[in-house]
Amino acid sequence: MSTRTVVVPDGEFALRVWGTEGPGILLVQEIYGVGAYMEAVAEDLAALGYVVAAPDLFWRIRPGWAAAHDEEGLKASLELASQFDAEKGLDDLEASLEALRGLTTGGVGLLGFCFGGTFAYLLGARADDLSAVVSFYGSGVPDQLGLLDQIECPLQFHFGGSDPYIAREKVAAVEKAVEGRANVEMHVEEDAGHAFHNRKAPMFYNPEAAARAWRLTEEFLARHLPTK
Repeated sequence: MSTRTVVVPDGEFALRVWGTEGPGILLVQEIYGVGAYMEAVAEDLAALGYVVAAPDLFWRIRPGWAAAHDEEGLKASLELASQFDAEKGLDDLEASLEALRGLTTGGVGLLGFCFGGTFAYLLGARADDLSAVVSFYGSGVPDQLGLLDQIECPLQFHFGGSDPYIAREKVAAVEKAVEGRANVEMHVEEDAGHAFHNRKAPMFYNPEAAARAWRLTEEFLARHLPTK
C-alpha cells in the first residue's frame, strides 16, 4: 500500500493505493472511514489483480478518520457523516478517479459500501467511461432512482432484506425501478441486515450473506472489468 496526495481547489487529501498494475477500482469508504474493513476489502481486490484507490472523504472534517466498528464508533461516524458536504465529496471522488486512471493499465470501476454505496451510485451518474459500478446497501439510492437513466455502464446493487436502516419497501422500490434495465443487476440477501459484508463489525456481519454477495461481486467485476 502507498499513499498519494490529491489536490483540489480548497485543499488536499490522502488517496491510499493498493496494487501496481491492472484495471482500477475506486473504493468508496463507509462512514467508519478508511480503516480496517476498507483495508481488508482493498487487499482482497488487489489480490484479484486490481489497482485499488481509497480516498479520505472526511478530510475536511476529521482527516484520517478510522473509527472502531462498535456502537461508539458508529455514533461518532454518523455525526461526521451528518456534516459531510455531498457536492464537495463528489468533486473529491471525481478528482480521485482521475488520479486512479493515471495508475491503471485498463478500465476503471467503482465499489462502495453503506455511505460509499450511495456515493458510488451518485458518482456513477456523473462520471464518464466507467466499466462497472457496484453499490452495497446505499441508503441514499432509493430516493434518487431518477439517476438510473444517467448510468450507462454495468451496475450491480446489493441490499439486505432485513436492513433496519433501509426499509424493505425502499429496497422493493429499487427492484421495481431496475426491472428491464439490461445494464443493472439487483441482489437482495433477505436474511441480512445493514453492512452485512463488514467482517470487522460483529454487530453487522453476516458471513453467509457476505460470501454470497462477494462471489457475485467478483463474477460481475470479472465480466465487466477483467484483470487479464
